[in-house]
Amino acid sequence: MPEIRNYTLNFGPQHPAAHGVLRLVLEMDGEVVERADPHIGLLHRGTEKLAESKPYNQTIGYMDRLDYVSMMCNEHGYVMAIEKLLGCEVPLRAQYIRTMFDEITRILNHLMWLGAHGLDVGAMSMFLYCFREREDLMDCYEAVSGARMHATYYRPGGVARDLPDIMPQYTESRWRSKSNANKMNENRQGSMLDFLDDFTVRFPKLVDEYETLLTDNRIWKQRTVGIGVVTPERALQLGFTGPMLRGSGIEWDLRKKQPYEVYDKINFDIPVGTNGDSYDRYLVRVEEMRQSNSIIKQCSEWLRKNPGPILTEDHKISAPKRAEMKGDMEALIHHFKLFTEGFCLPVGDAYAAVEHPKGEFGCYIVSDGANKPYRLKVRAPGFPHLAALDEMARGHMLSDVVAIIGTQDIVFGEIDR
Repeated sequence: MPEIRNYTLNFGPQHPAAHGVLRLVLEMDGEVVERADPHIGLLHRGTEKLAESKPYNQTIGYMDRLDYVSMMCNEHGYVMAIEKLLGCEVPLRAQYIRTMFDEITRILNHLMWLGAHGLDVGAMSMFLYCFREREDLMDCYEAVSGARMHATYYRPGGVARDLPDIMPQYTESRWRSKSNANKMNENRQGSMLDFLDDFTVRFPKLVDEYETLLTDNRIWKQRTVGIGVVTPERALQLGFTGPMLRGSGIEWDLRKKQPYEVYDKINFDIPVGTNGDSYDRYLVRVEEMRQSNSIIKQCSEWLRKNPGPILTEDHKISAPKRAEMKGDMEALIHHFKLFTEGFCLPVGDAYAAVEHPKGEFGCYIVSDGANKPYRLKVRAPGFPHLAALDEMARGHMLSDVVAIIGTQDIVFGEIDR
């Protein structure tokens, strides 16, 4: 009898289910995975190194491009680290706006994950359903920052501008009749908060639709139950955070355990799994969308009743208003210095972390007193998850590797930073 040898298989980086440029070298025994070796670095853009050559306020836009599905949460971690070193106070209204946009971002991320994960394991319709709701929230990004994805909206000391009084409207075109455009604009007649309130009323029923399609679906359960099981102890040892850790039954969420912004003033629950498999992680993320919806509603109620400043008044850190800048020499100097050389941070180091949709996203900044960081280190949540891929995939079939990559919710921008 000839000797049967394991063979090596390249999974990616062109594979549609590799979620970006992941190259997995799989050692296969027939169709069973013996070993999985993730090769990364194919998307490396040197973000941390680039930050060392730019003033602090010019790196905010680079943060959006790390995990390009959870843009504002990345900015939040970076901006909070700067504020920690500066000892700068953020106005309360800005804190509520940040909290609200963090949760909008969480829903955006989980919708993208649900659509892509569904598509990976063969549930085609999910992608279309999820993108229907993403469109509304992307419009909120656009309304507040001018960009649908890379918002660059958070600033040290607050946010760039207040919430808009109008939402972008659909117009009549060769693809859209006037009556269609009017129908689509029905919930866009008021301010952005009116639009969000309408969204929060509609959204729970839409999540019910996703659950109807998947939660008790026989094929979905066959593809996710018992796949990629991680015990609570092992999840801790591997450095898991976010839904990956909570899916294994550990109730750890920075919004509750180390509250930042206004999370300590808001009511919400932390969903936790019991089996630590792909199905539990799915349930955790779906429930997180419902909780985020409730947080957005609470923030919107508060923001309606409480107008106020959205950026610190210290013009050494934040740019003066345009009208001031044109009429006051002092303001013009502040403006010029901020946009040419930025601001200097005191000597020291600071680490700030947020509960990013994928886990703990942290920024560690070391300052030598200059206007740019001496060193910036990003703690990306997806990195330890990907490191555990070998352990999670061993003994599973090749098709299960796709489900495991899906359940990890990997985005390569933050891993190959």
